[in-house]
Amino acid sequence: MNYLLAAGGFLLGYVFGSIPCGLWLVQAFHGIDIRKKGSGNIGATNVFRTVGPKTAAAVLIGDMLKGILALYIISRFTADPIIVAITALGALLGHNYSLFLGFKGGKGVATGLGLFLYMLPWGAAAGFGVWVIIVLITRFVSLGSIVAAIVAAASGWYLKYPAPYAVFGTLACLFVVIRHKDNIKRLLNGTESKIKPGHLDKNK
Repeated sequence: MNYLLAAGGFLLGYVFGSIPCGLWLVQAFHGIDIRKKGSGNIGATNVFRTVGPKTAAAVLIGDMLKGILALYIISRFTADPIIVAITALGALLGHNYSLFLGFKGGKGVATGLGLFLYMLPWGAAAGFGVWVIIVLITRFVSLGSIVAAIVAAASGWYLKYPAPYAVFGTLACLFVVIRHKDNIKRLLNGTESKIKPGHLDKNK
């Protein structure tokens, strides 16, 4: 393995992953700081609740693409699955601990989905399908995200993807679950919020 290229891939992934799409897009389109609204999270779910589906869709796509672009760039230099997985890990850490946000960030779901689509596409498809079903039935995005992450990670092993990709999938799953620890507590005590689109009060 080329250790210099691996380090460069990690840094590339981290910088791309650090781009706070939710913060910047909501500021650009609505002139507000999404960190001061709703749950305070910069991800698509809080954007959806706060300003509605159009901006949330843009945030979702942006958060997915930043990981995909990092992997696409590193793949122009190497096909080593270990280096690709290291780059993906950098992107996930960048999203969760952004250098633009004082090492704070989102919960890694959308960025993780983009990374899975590039590295473990069938695992991503399985996880997304489970997410859709759970969210439609329960209206809990957090529950759908947690279960989808577990299913996608398990699929990486079951479908026999390269071991570095499957290991990344497992680590990504752990990150998603850990970042949702507060949601898990609220799900268990019955206080978790269900998804519904929000709209800013234009008079404020």
